Amino acid sequence: MTDDDMLQTGLNYELLVEDALRSVVRSSLSIVQKVGLPGETHFYIGFSTTYKGVEIDDHLRAKHPETMTIVLQHQFADLIVGEDEFSVTLFFGGKPSPMIIPFEAVTSFNDPSVGFGLQFGIAEDDDSDEDDHDDDIPPSDDQPAQSNDDASGNSADVVSLDTFRKRPTK
Repeated sequence: MTDDDMLQTGLNYELLVEDALRSVVRSSLSIVQKVGLPGETHFYIGFSTTYKGVEIDDHLRAKHPETMTIVLQHQFADLIVGEDEFSVTLFFGGKPSPMIIPFEAVTSFNDPSVGFGLQFGIAEDDDSDEDDHDDDIPPSDDQPAQSNDDASGNSADVVSLDTFRKRPTK
């Protein structure tokens, strides 16, 4: 979100909060880039595969035409975190698959090891229709499918911005 956007729309607190929460994702990935994943920490990151700037292999895009969830745990490399996007190489069947994901394309971020999760809306200039389901894709066959439960069976607390959205009055 740019300052020009804010001048045109006024103070849009919903966008300010969403931008602040996306900085949690950026900061978390930056820490992992520098020191690796501490302890049992691992991330499930859902994103729109149709969002402008998303770069993934064609076979992954064909398999996941709208949304995809990746797991950053054991089999990933080359994590680079920028201001507006991150890039990472995941391994599917031993084959490296580099990808670039803008932070605005991220629809969910979860760390099941501590029961933490965030959900995001997609920016309005996205060409795709918003979809309520994620196509789960772990980076290897021995990875678990996406879950909001941690290893002890506790449910994750997911912060959804829908809770704070202003509802239209009739």
